[in-house]
Amino acid sequence: MASLDGRPPRPRARSKLTKLVFFLLLLLFLLTIAISVALGVTLSAGSEASAEQSGGCSAATYRFDCYPEGDGNEAACASRGCCWNSSVSPSCFYPDGFGYSMDGALSFESYGHSSATLSRKANQPVQYTGPVAKLRVDVYLETQYRLRMKISDPSTNRYEVPWPPRPIVSNASNTFYKVTTGSETFNFTVSRADTGLPIFSTGTGFIFEDQFLQISALLSTSNIYGLGEHTMRLRLPTNITLTMFSHDTPPLPSEPTENLYGVHPFYLGLEQDGRAHGVFLLNSNAMEVQLQPYPSITYRTIGGVLDFYFFLGPGPDQVIQQYTELIGRPFLPPYWSLGFHLSRWGYMTANNTLAVVERMRQKGIPQDTQWNDIDYMNMDLDFTYSTAFGDIQGLVSDLHSHSQKYVLIVDPAISNQQQYSPFDSGLSLNIFITNSSGQLLIGKVWPNSTTVWPDFTHPSVDQYWTSQISQFHSNVQFDGLWIDMNEPSNFVDGSMDGCPISSFEVPPFVPKAIRSPLGQKVTSGTLCMTANQYLSTHYNLHSLYGLTEANSTMNALTATLNKRSLVISRSTYPGSGAHGGHWLGDNASEWPDLAISIPGILQFSLFGIPLVGADICGFNGNTTQELCTRWQQLGAFYPFSRNHNSLDSINQDPAVFDDASIDSSRDALMLRYSLLPYLYTLFYFAHTTGSTVARPLFFEFPTDSNTWDLDTQFLWGSSLLISPVLTEGQEVSFTGQSLLLNAPYNYIPLHVRGGSVIPMQTPSTTTTQSRLNSFQLLIAPDGNQTASGYLYLDDGESLTTDQTNNYTLLQFALYNNVFSSIVLSSGYSGADRAVLESVKAFGIQGSKRPHLQVGVSKSVQNRISDPSTNRYEVPWPPRPIVSNGSNTFYKVTTGSETFNFTVSRADTGLPM
Repeated sequence: MASLDGRPPRPRARSKLTKLVFFLLLLLFLLTIAISVALGVTLSAGSEASAEQSGGCSAATYRFDCYPEGDGNEAACASRGCCWNSSVSPSCFYPDGFGYSMDGALSFESYGHSSATLSRKANQPVQYTGPVAKLRVDVYLETQYRLRMKISDPSTNRYEVPWPPRPIVSNASNTFYKVTTGSETFNFTVSRADTGLPIFSTGTGFIFEDQFLQISALLSTSNIYGLGEHTMRLRLPTNITLTMFSHDTPPLPSEPTENLYGVHPFYLGLEQDGRAHGVFLLNSNAMEVQLQPYPSITYRTIGGVLDFYFFLGPGPDQVIQQYTELIGRPFLPPYWSLGFHLSRWGYMTANNTLAVVERMRQKGIPQDTQWNDIDYMNMDLDFTYSTAFGDIQGLVSDLHSHSQKYVLIVDPAISNQQQYSPFDSGLSLNIFITNSSGQLLIGKVWPNSTTVWPDFTHPSVDQYWTSQISQFHSNVQFDGLWIDMNEPSNFVDGSMDGCPISSFEVPPFVPKAIRSPLGQKVTSGTLCMTANQYLSTHYNLHSLYGLTEANSTMNALTATLNKRSLVISRSTYPGSGAHGGHWLGDNASEWPDLAISIPGILQFSLFGIPLVGADICGFNGNTTQELCTRWQQLGAFYPFSRNHNSLDSINQDPAVFDDASIDSSRDALMLRYSLLPYLYTLFYFAHTTGSTVARPLFFEFPTDSNTWDLDTQFLWGSSLLISPVLTEGQEVSFTGQSLLLNAPYNYIPLHVRGGSVIPMQTPSTTTTQSRLNSFQLLIAPDGNQTASGYLYLDDGESLTTDQTNNYTLLQFALYNNVFSSIVLSSGYSGADRAVLESVKAFGIQGSKRPHLQVGVSKSVQNRISDPSTNRYEVPWPPRPIVSNGSNTFYKVTTGSETFNFTVSRADTGLPM
């Protein structure tokens, strides 16, 4: 053994003094270790023995993975300063106290803001590359229910998601949350203020390096929903790692953790008492999120900053309302877009397309919109149509003459061939994405030639995109656009010339689903990460491409049509719902794909994109009659209802099958159309409050644990339960209480929740015709003989009707057989043509029919009561009529054969 100065050790002295010195030195050594552990100093963990000696490893109650690549060993683990224990999982984990310390304490300034400096602890090995020594943590008490925690590098201008700033306009008081921090080893905990329940409590292993940011937190619940886009069940298991990086990957039920088209780093947590909260990481770089059974969550992203938002609910639907208040409320779709849509890739001609539409008309099956895929284009070029396709203008004219609409597909990739106007125009405006050398980035998608991509973050791109869409619309009068391939997808990896050697092209850390099948290539099937866009590199902006294209497309349609339109996008990001809807991508004509579509649409309800649906009957492969019939039944209740399939697949439009299947599809769609007033009202509330349209059962029954993992049924709003058949050969459907429901071949079980008033309308085969028909009210009282509901009316297509008050909103209420309707807004002039044909009430107690009494006063009051009994009424003081009402501002008329009444303005005759 050598001494510290390299000389051989002296023989031990055997005196009592020597023994005393040895004892004192040993005591000093042990004391030093104790102090080091208390201060959170991390010691190297070269083996299991040394890990135990470090103290930090034995103190690590929760093991957060220090080697997420999954192929680590003891030596590699030690090189990262982590603990090794081959008998547990993960085997390589962070010691207690690994991370940063906080200098000083947080002190909140005016408007609920506080900040502090974080310092990286000494002697911690670099995990990947470029550790940041000093960080800044900012805490914003933004509202009573929303908290923001942001960790960034104050010394550099790191990329952040380019959202408009959300200023804090008042100092939040009486917040639903409480924030506590630890300084010796920095951590923070977000708790409920009333109960003290910690909902997010960060721990060891916090890392902030140039291309690797990681933070882990213990959670209050294992009921986690969201973190998409994926094909998992609705409630996520707590033993998975999900990757978020938009990619052209079909949704396969057999590969549930694959990263798909969209990126949504948001989850909703449902606590044991039924209260809910939400957590959102505003970061658009490639990332993975690991859930562990503690329960805990670990975020790993390869760029940007850590910008967290917490939403305290407390109800599940309130969480989504609070989330969409931040990211943008969903757009209000045009009424026609809630009808049935029909599409396929492979019609090949206008005549073939029209023949299918005629088949639908002959069978009396509702259809509002016909779509065409890329087979209408000339050589697959955007903003063109092929002479081989035939009379596309005649097709559109025929659709419009039958009160139907037309939607076309547009891909973002633009051919860079010469004398092609969309390329020449974009070149002159300099709006195309360039490579790291400043030259056009050239790739390949559908056109025969190579392609370039518009940069939808460029200030001039709206001018360009609007010009292309407007010019094309002057030739083909489409009503909406379908934007595909916008992850963005590329048929070559990176570019035709490859990508430069760079840590952006081959990052030191790659999220799990990318590194596994693709060999650590983030450029597989997309653009070079070093590509230049106006706001940043593609490395940072990649997953925002679909959002930015949807924004520009809706802006272009609004400028072109001057009315509401429809954009359906494949790639999405938080905020996409403000500009359009989404379909779940290239699914298969298989029973598992039918079943997984329900958690798919519910997932996007959480993400603030309520207009969502799957390709009915499946896109890839050949469907069967039974599968397609059952899928049409379910698809009739997707918020976005479209049947679409692929080139070379058999026809699967509802009119192509036998009479029993046709009758089933017709009945299901007619039922949808009769419920459109209710559905449109739900979309109004989604647009104005952020409330969900399709929602999981636990949203309405959060304390019922039977609903927490239920994703074979779903609700429209709070009132309508849909229970489809999802298994081949099955004729029963199951609920959360395991009740058997009869569901023969031509039937889908629907249930109305007690306490609801649902507005309905006599259906026709288009929404234009349906809107001319009479209304009905369906009243389903609860056990207390009460019910309530709303009806929203407008012209179905004008812009900003909610902002200009060009709408009518009615509230209905039943209280112990006294039914009232209250006009909350009366700005829509077309409401005077609305006729209430019937009121159907279930379970009304008493032997007499309800009697209507109309109270005549300055305020409108419709009152239905039972004159045969002295039923309870709200004990207001009586309002006596003190004079005979003359020269009133109103006029009341009634109909007797089918009772109805109308309250009108006396001077203009306007029915209110």
